[in-house]
Amino acid sequence: MNILVGWEASPETETLELMLNVGGHQATIFSEAGQFNSALQKTDWDVVLLSLSFPTLDTSLKIFESTKAAIPGIPIVGAAKSDDITHLIQFVSQGLHSHVIRDTDGNFIMLLISMLEAAHENVRALRAQVVAERLSEEVDSVRKLQESVIPDDLPESNGYKVVGRYDPSEIRVDGQNMVVMAGGDYYDSFALDDSRIVMLVGDASGHGVKACMSIMTMHTLIRMIRNNRYANTADFVNAVNDRLCQSDIVQDEGGFITIIYCMLDTEANSIEWTCAGHPLPLLQNLETNEVVILGDEDQIGLPLAVMEGWDYECISAEIPPNSRLLIYTDGLEEAFPPSGDALLDQFGVKGIIEAMQESGNLPLADALGHIFQRSSDITEGTGRHDDTSVMMIERQ
Repeated sequence: MNILVGWEASPETETLELMLNVGGHQATIFSEAGQFNSALQKTDWDVVLLSLSFPTLDTSLKIFESTKAAIPGIPIVGAAKSDDITHLIQFVSQGLHSHVIRDTDGNFIMLLISMLEAAHENVRALRAQVVAERLSEEVDSVRKLQESVIPDDLPESNGYKVVGRYDPSEIRVDGQNMVVMAGGDYYDSFALDDSRIVMLVGDASGHGVKACMSIMTMHTLIRMIRNNRYANTADFVNAVNDRLCQSDIVQDEGGFITIIYCMLDTEANSIEWTCAGHPLPLLQNLETNEVVILGDEDQIGLPLAVMEGWDYECISAEIPPNSRLLIYTDGLEEAFPPSGDALLDQFGVKGIIEAMQESGNLPLADALGHIFQRSSDITEGTGRHDDTSVMMIERQ
């Protein structure tokens, strides 16, 4: 600590200098008011020790007030003589951080370094609390901005039902409090016409404001060009990728976005999709309860905003009667227990498939809730470390 000391001329100053310049602390003592006031402007002080008789009993309160004004937020510890209690009350009422009573034998000096350290740590803790509260407000604002682009009502058409859910990441701190984080997950669905429904799930790299703004950029772009005529989902994703490759917001610090973009034809009972660095969809046959991964890893293209001109692939599949399709972000599968290995013990695709099979007889919304619950259960209450978006489609 850098300690500024204002003390009237006294034999105690030699002892003060000896006792305060220990343990890496550096104390500078002034017995003249002018020098003390000049020093206020010259050094980054961590704490101030002020005799309440400095430079005199009558002028000490003025020195105290000028010190507060010159270095606001720095704790001031006062040292008052035992017969100056009334005088001490004036300082306390004006915001003196803490104080010690000066005994005639000078034993109080032994307490000073501990009091100064405590005052310094107390103020640091208060500052940290203020910063944490402000950061929490910022995170909450970003999260609300992110959630504002997630649709409330999802389209239904020709016997197909669509549900979706977004969960922000939640991390338990201090073994007690859950902190809700902001991230870059996103899902959307809209009808192109009476028989075609678009469904997409995206995940921007990173967390917080950067990831949120990347997702907002992609969302705005997709909404702008979604009614343009594209031959298939691959052509659409090609166009989105080329434009995002020119976005400074997305590409800042090597950022990118993974996405799966699907188009469901409810009359032909088929779906085509394009995958850009994203987990592949899962198809569940509710009659046999079999769940299969659609496509293979060779059909997963680069994430968006990595390489302009990348040629993405369009994949298609039939949607059999009485079946469900799940598309999701990796936050669902990457949940893991606090004492386990983040890779070896995570929920994984296997866990998702088991949860789908366990909930095959539940209504669609309840089945989606069950999958989320199973993913959360594996964290043993510590929360998923990545936000999660999931869409589930059912052919009834």
